[in-house]
Amino acid sequence: MATYQNIFTQVQLRGPAEFGPPATDGSEPRTGQPFFLYWAGKLGNAQIGPIYLGYLGVAALAFGIIAFEIIGLNMMAQVNWNPVQFVRQLFWLSLEPPGPQYGLTILPPLNQGGWWLIAGFFLTASIMLWWVRTYLRARALKMGTHVAWAFASAIWLYLVLGFIRPVLMGSWSEAVPFGVFPHLDWTAAFSIRYGNLFYNPFHALSIVFLYGSTLLFAMHGATILAVGRYGGEREIEQITDRGTASERAALFWRWTMGFNATMESIHRWAWWFAVLTTLTGGIGILLTGTVVDNWYLWAQQHGYAPAYPSTGTVDPASLPGAPK
Repeated sequence: MATYQNIFTQVQLRGPAEFGPPATDGSEPRTGQPFFLYWAGKLGNAQIGPIYLGYLGVAALAFGIIAFEIIGLNMMAQVNWNPVQFVRQLFWLSLEPPGPQYGLTILPPLNQGGWWLIAGFFLTASIMLWWVRTYLRARALKMGTHVAWAFASAIWLYLVLGFIRPVLMGSWSEAVPFGVFPHLDWTAAFSIRYGNLFYNPFHALSIVFLYGSTLLFAMHGATILAVGRYGGEREIEQITDRGTASERAALFWRWTMGFNATMESIHRWAWWFAVLTTLTGGIGILLTGTVVDNWYLWAQQHGYAPAYPSTGTVDPASLPGAPK
């Protein structure tokens, strides 16, 4: 019997390939012959395939590839089509939105933001098609649509950043560029321009839910791993045929913080925390520049932040402990 060190290794059970229940919308057959991959089994289920894409999945992938190619080829052009420099500078390369002089022009010159608009259209179409596919796949399997609506919360933040807020501001230049460090630079400049985004209460809520999601995920994951030797990961069996895993996990949390989540409620909490991260974040971004021009001044007016001295500087001699 192997030692059950479930932080580092996993006991992989290997049986016949699982094809799952039939879909209820007649969208069979699923394609691909399933096979098993040992290293996939180290992370999750070792079975790869079969897969069902359908028309929506194929269209979503095609549109996503088009957007990816447009962004990538524009970045290659910026380094004069040099593959070595492309790899070397990849994190600094970007595809920028149109300048403020173009406003909400439907198609500005390609090299002045036109490519950004085209890539954004195809990327958005890809994401929306994938959302519809996620929703319909859940319905076909008679599942709840919780995954689709959680995905919709992330799409909301994406649309606020790249479409809804720029339209309300009257310029595509308000949108986020495509690129790794350029989008981080945009975030820093955005915060400075509007008086420090940390004073935005919806940004604060977003961070609370982000950190809360991390905490809940860690608590749940650690708990199930800790009782894995008692079959704690088989949650349905633990609910219907109680063993030692559930009781030990419940007792641990009652001992350490006074009460415990149930196997159902912990997932509900995690779902809400994750969904509210991007939902509140999107609201905070949407209000910035449209309703509130300076979050620090807003925070002062609402007793949320202290006021700096009128000079904007602090006299070192006035600080406690300063030599007289």
